[in-house]
Amino acid sequence: MLPHVTTAFRPGDAGYEDELAGFQTGFALRPELIVAAADAEDVRRAVAYAAEHHLPVGVQATGHGLPGAAEGGVLISTRRMDGVRVDPAARTARVEAGARWEQVVETAAEHGLAPLNGSSPGVGVVSYTLGGGLGVLAREFGYAADHVLALDVVTADAEPRRVTAQSDPDLYWALLGGGHNFGVVTALEFGLVPVARLYGGSLLFDADLVERAVERYLEWTADLPEAMTTSMALVQFPDLPMVPAPMRGRYTASVRVAYTGDAAAGERLVAPLRAIGPALADSLREMPYSESHTVHSDPDFPHAYYGDSAVLSGLDAGTAHKVLALTGPDAPSMTVVQINHLGGALARAPKSPNAVPFRDARFLVRVLNPLQGPDSLATVRALHREVFDALAPLAAGRALNFAFGGGERTQGLYDPETLKRLAGLKAVYDPANLFRRNYNVSPGAR
Repeated sequence: MLPHVTTAFRPGDAGYEDELAGFQTGFALRPELIVAAADAEDVRRAVAYAAEHHLPVGVQATGHGLPGAAEGGVLISTRRMDGVRVDPAARTARVEAGARWEQVVETAAEHGLAPLNGSSPGVGVVSYTLGGGLGVLAREFGYAADHVLALDVVTADAEPRRVTAQSDPDLYWALLGGGHNFGVVTALEFGLVPVARLYGGSLLFDADLVERAVERYLEWTADLPEAMTTSMALVQFPDLPMVPAPMRGRYTASVRVAYTGDAAAGERLVAPLRAIGPALADSLREMPYSESHTVHSDPDFPHAYYGDSAVLSGLDAGTAHKVLALTGPDAPSMTVVQINHLGGALARAPKSPNAVPFRDARFLVRVLNPLQGPDSLATVRALHREVFDALAPLAAGRALNFAFGGGERTQGLYDPETLKRLAGLKAVYDPANLFRRNYNVSPGAR
């Protein structure tokens, strides 16, 4: 018997396919039941039904971080739960489970405030934050998870809980960094920061300057102020009409900058980047924080992709050149490589501890490939093995929020001590492993 929820779908029902649709199109979900939750009570009833029938539970808001293909079980769709409320006096926001960052950015900007959102405005707030949340202002303010004040969550016993660092320190710790392993979060409350504008944008360099740009970028990041958060993207763009003209058919390096200091200081700081050589495009400017997504200009249309990452103790030019050789114009698949400069506030322990690992890492390297049909996945995975083998001597692990499509592979997402504690808490809060349609931590795993 179906749970008494607002809206539910079985395979073959009108609306089933539409409810499944998400940003990631490369992996198929075929749940036995979709609960299109309208509120926290719908979530509670869906979890109770899944527990009674011993069915695994997955959660989807926007579908950006889909772990992979899956059959059966219960999928809780939270897209309808999209309320956002900002308290400007307290500098806090409360968001429901399906809210996207663009909603929070726009609402907070009305009060001269900003959340610790990522580069893509269409990403869901909750999943991003439960995975840590590496954002546009990360080096100055840390991970989004570090600013969470409270979580409303339905745990495996189908009980709604309000979790804070004071009321439930163990569960609070596990939820923030542990992904969807410990329950379905129906709402988050978190702090905002007093940022209304940025000096930011990107510099785009053509193929003949790519190696020099990578070398200069690695040197340049050695002594940047914490108010400067940056990344570099390397990609061979296809020669297709939907690609902007400056990038079409080119192999490029793009340095992206977000700086909360004034524009004059920003110009002085980026001078070594401008000295790399003539840029194909230069969008560096002062902007309202509501335009922060233009720093990266991530694709905003659903597509198929596979991705992974490595958090690194450091990154030298020699290792970077090995990665370029594997992923550049001669790669067997179009490859996007992104290097994120870490450190600063990311390296400091938050006021309320959480499970986000690898805080002493200096760089994050992300590798993402569009998928051109089912036969391309094997080629992409083989390429990833070569790339991450080259990075292995410097790698501490992987980043949960940048594992796309490899849900069966969870090794390296946590350091051994963090994994041991997460597994112990999983055995307490979800001993039957109800919440396993994710990058799963098994109860009692070692």
